[in-house]
Amino acid sequence: MDTTLQVRIDTKTKKQAQKRFQAFGLNLSSGVNLMLRQAIKDEHFSFAPTTRKWKDLRHWRLYEKEIAWAKKHGKRYASAEEMHADILKDA
Repeated sequence: MDTTLQVRIDTKTKKQAQKRFQAFGLNLSSGVNLMLRQAIKDEHFSFAPTTRKWKDLRHWRLYEKEIAWAKKHGKRYASAEEMHADILKDA
């Protein structure tokens, strides 16, 4: 390693993160390093930031509406091949 990263977080968050990473056999530094490398590799977050009460999030209510509409009005396919053929027919 050739550089140091300093991040200010509250003590409770740090302790909880250490506990979570430790469950995976990682220390805090290795866990943060892993998340940063994965974000660079994937060019996005590998997770959707949510809370434990994710159903209370405003965007989740929009997803629920979209899911309900798709279940009622969306197309059904017998196989993935059939779906791909339909999607790519105009391409």
